Amino acid sequence: MTNKRKIFNDPVYGFVSVPSDLIYDLIEHPFFQRLRRIKQLGMAEYVYPGALHTRFHHALGAMHLMGQALQVLQAKGHFILDIEWEAAQIAILLHDIGHGPFSHVLEYTILNEVNHEHISALLMEKLNQELGGQLDLAIEMFNGTYHREFFHQLISSQLDMDRMDYLNRDCFFTGVAEGTIGVDRIIKMLNVVDNQLVVEEKGLLSVENFLNARRLMYWQVYLHKTSICTEAMLIQIISRARELIRNGIDLFVTPPFLMFLKENITLEAFQTDDKYLEAFTKLDDYDIWACVKTWQFHSDKILSTICSDLLNRNLYKIRISNFPIEDSFIQSITESLKEKGIQEKDFGYFLIEGDVSNKGYVSGDETINILTKNKNVVDIADASDLPTIKALSNIVKKYYVCWGKNVSLQ
Repeated sequence: MTNKRKIFNDPVYGFVSVPSDLIYDLIEHPFFQRLRRIKQLGMAEYVYPGALHTRFHHALGAMHLMGQALQVLQAKGHFILDIEWEAAQIAILLHDIGHGPFSHVLEYTILNEVNHEHISALLMEKLNQELGGQLDLAIEMFNGTYHREFFHQLISSQLDMDRMDYLNRDCFFTGVAEGTIGVDRIIKMLNVVDNQLVVEEKGLLSVENFLNARRLMYWQVYLHKTSICTEAMLIQIISRARELIRNGIDLFVTPPFLMFLKENITLEAFQTDDKYLEAFTKLDDYDIWACVKTWQFHSDKILSTICSDLLNRNLYKIRISNFPIEDSFIQSITESLKEKGIQEKDFGYFLIEGDVSNKGYVSGDETINILTKNKNVVDIADASDLPTIKALSNIVKKYYVCWGKNVSLQ
């Protein structure tokens, strides 16, 4: 008999135990093992060399935090059935199982308006079929249809175990100290009132720090200018490869990846034909890197140039502004690209415009509720005496342009 009560040594939390045989079987499943080959932070390693942790790490960490949160709630008198306990940990364990290569970077490049949540739901249903319906309750919690709403809020909300782990973990591996959050303190202050997740007032300062840390991590890590630039280059590589393949040009591509370059695959296609989901479960970062390494030697100069530049960190230049980029600046870039021998029809591969936005806190349907000492439940924006919390509700938008300053096709 296999001992399924394993213990992982996690660099962030120390020893993390596998709480049940079913969860062990899910971790061992190829769908979940694939997450070992998908980095959590996409291209952030080009900025922070330590950012090499994976979705596998993150999922186990989120499961661990879920267990801690449930222990706290149970100790405060909230009765939790064993099946609910296991289901909640399964739901958070599998919440990212639908991520594709490089996590968010290629989410809408490889697929046609199909996000990772859609794929996660489909894979959970697939696993549930294999396991004879043992994931029914976990899927209800994941989808938010279970009658005890706080379980879904622990899985997906503005203060869920997903965000708790990724901020803590990403801060650890990037070394960005500003992202440090008091995870233990926040979890110990969790409670439930009228079936809704709340934070006791004693934890208010920790939640304020959590929201500020999340905002800082977005600008310093997730939306760092070099991350934006490298992601833009990778997207152009995939776009060029897709164009070549659809024009009948021979190109090395790993079999799982080829299907997604040849076809525009919609959510309906995933739902009606198992071959797409099967191919997706075989696709990871390694497929993309194998192709990029091979394509740097391809006869197509556009494809080979961008691949070689990305591999050797000869990155595009980037300018970020609080206002839309001036037309005169874009014009100067196009003139320089012409001088480098790049035709106007190919400018899109070497000149990328876009925008990014960051909203630290969304006040509305999914608020973070504070339980005051008077037993009232209020939105954190009203409970906090920091004006910055209300300010975090404002969307901060920035505009950027990336261009191949050192590119030459001549």
